[in-house]
Amino acid sequence: MAVRSTILAIASGIVLCGFCLSQQATVEKVPIGHTSPASAQQMYVAYCAACHGKDGKGGGPAASALKVAPPDLTTLAQRNNGVFPRDRVYATINGQAAVSAHGSKEMPVWGRLFESVDNANSWTLLRLKNLTDYVESLQAKR
Repeated sequence: MAVRSTILAIASGIVLCGFCLSQQATVEKVPIGHTSPASAQQMYVAYCAACHGKDGKGGGPAASALKVAPPDLTTLAQRNNGVFPRDRVYATINGQAAVSAHGSKEMPVWGRLFESVDNANSWTLLRLKNLTDYVESLQAKR
């Protein structure tokens, strides 16, 4: 009887572990879609909202699959003595600033992504500027 209970407990544990593993969040990789360099909101939704959320507060659909929770982008200025850290945000989007939560400099280096979808460097610069401006527009008002 004890052997039967032990086998049942082990089998139940294996089934439970399998269920738990199947419930882990996965992030689906999708091809790069083209967005307008003039539409910062469209770029934000396409490239940032999956992790940072459409509202910028860090609750995007992929956030639960990350090892480090994405920061609340709406409080960047607040956390920087009331001044929006424009250069730091620009460098982060471009991939010049190291952000441990983003992993290696290969992910996400949106500057490189933008270069891959744009033929002219001026479009890449416009994308970076507009996306930085958009993140600034998300800042919480005091």
